[in-house]
Amino acid sequence: MRIGQGWDRHELIEGRPLVLGGERVPFDRGLLGHSDGDVIAHAVADALLGAAGLPDLGSLFPSTDPAWQGVSSLALLERVRGLLLGKGFEVGNLDAAVIAQRPRLADHLPKMRRNLAAAIGAAEDAVSLKAKSPEGVGALGRGDGIEAHAVALLVRSARDRNDG
Repeated sequence: MRIGQGWDRHELIEGRPLVLGGERVPFDRGLLGHSDGDVIAHAVADALLGAAGLPDLGSLFPSTDPAWQGVSSLALLERVRGLLLGKGFEVGNLDAAVIAQRPRLADHLPKMRRNLAAAIGAAEDAVSLKAKSPEGVGALGRGDGIEAHAVALLVRSARDRNDG
């Protein structure tokens, strides 16, 4: 088993859609980023990559590369899954939290969870996603941005377990 953690935070700006966990969330602002800015998917990707001993998301898909401009972060997660499989790993479980003052996210969590599970090839019950409020404290509490944290457990893939 291998464990990794991931974290991401982006500023909220006008003129962009808000995408979290691969779900477009109705809101007056979106997250600044080279891709779609999905902090949940980015934190999850870094947790998975860290557990596998691979470089972080920004190193693999740099913001200086126009190929990743506006790309869906779920598509990046699917690429990360391919890297994990190539190293003989699959996701055992994932636990993530998104921290936002607004918008309220509880109604969107089930769809986000399904999106994340599909992108990483995990059973839905192996993915946990929580929404937390910063309770008005700091930059997140003022609504300046959104943050996410994730912890992932990787296990050797069934194919690798059977080969060795």
